[in-house]
Amino acid sequence: MEQPRSSGADSGDGAADDPRAGGRGKAPRTERGRRTLRKLLDAAAVEFGEHGFHEASISAITRRAGTALGSFYTYFDSKEEIFQALVRYMSEQLRDHVTPIVQAAPDEIAAEHAGLHSFLGFVREHKEIYRIIDEAEFVDYASYRRHYETTVERMRQRLAAGAARGEIRPDAGEVHAWAIAGMNVFLGMRYGLWDADADIDAVARIANDLLANGLAKKG
Repeated sequence: MEQPRSSGADSGDGAADDPRAGGRGKAPRTERGRRTLRKLLDAAAVEFGEHGFHEASISAITRRAGTALGSFYTYFDSKEEIFQALVRYMSEQLRDHVTPIVQAAPDEIAAEHAGLHSFLGFVREHKEIYRIIDEAEFVDYASYRRHYETTVERMRQRLAAGAARGEIRPDAGEVHAWAIAGMNVFLGMRYGLWDADADIDAVARIANDLLANGLAKKG
């Protein structure tokens, strides 16, 4: 029986982790409230991305968002809370950016090419993601670990589905998923964050050839 293509988009993403809920599940009840929360999170991404967690301030976040200070405390109790929500929010943004592109790919090898290509593009548009995720290791380790574990779990599910369809080796699993994720993280750093002029399609093709054919000498 043919196995459906899966992005693993639902794995590890319960309601309690929904970044749209604000801190401690303070979910906005109106569209206006949801817009305000998104403004705060988007402003926090810029503020933390530019100044880091310790130098950033709640007042600077609300100024960037164009909201009253009281609006911040409607959804968050502290700078730590909005940082935790921001890590989840950025993980969700990345997932939502990559998932439809990956799902449209004709097979698993093509899906990994499409996933890396779209990831590199996302990094160029959201360069603050690296500083924020890296800082999460020291500000909120649980958020840092959750980001990578949920990302890799979606990848593992993709590999498992591709293996079940006979598109890739049958033993593709967790270690393979972590290896690919590690490669993507460093390619994102080099060609998404540091080098805005690199041809990301060429980078994705080379990495995809490595996945498909390995490093063994041909012929």
